[in-house]
Amino acid sequence: MATVQVILKEKIENLGSEADVVKVRRGFARNFLVPSGKAYEATKGNLRQIENLKKVRAEREANEIAEAQKIAARLKKLKIKLTLATGQAGKAFGSITTIDIAKAVKDDSGIDLDRHAIQLDKPIKGTGTFDVPVKLHSEIECFLKVIVSAEGAEAPADS
Repeated sequence: MATVQVILKEKIENLGSEADVVKVRRGFARNFLVPSGKAYEATKGNLRQIENLKKVRAEREANEIAEAQKIAARLKKLKIKLTLATGQAGKAFGSITTIDIAKAVKDDSGIDLDRHAIQLDKPIKGTGTFDVPVKLHSEIECFLKVIVSAEGAEAPADS
């Protein structure tokens, strides 16, 4: 397959960020990247323009890190209380998943958290207090306190 080098103007998932020089198939560049304004050809003249794109990229990354730090500070203070449906013998009928945790965070604090950012190894199928890791950025990770109680039972005391 024929490939061509292009310079990206914006961050594209699974391809690269601003100012990256990447090799893509000629048809992808000609039919999608260049016409939509997401990239331009990597000619000698265009390669000189990379410095401006690198400044834009550094500014965007700094803003993303600052925003992630603000959200991490808010999440550390937050305690999410969820209930788990249980039977007579105390056996759980369901589980608490990342979707449930993300909805509870949105309802309690207004933070719109992506469910993929919540690093839960397996769904929570018991009661108690859990520290759930949340990866907000590649460099920033925090823990969210989740308190799970049985349906109809009293909520456990805050720790």
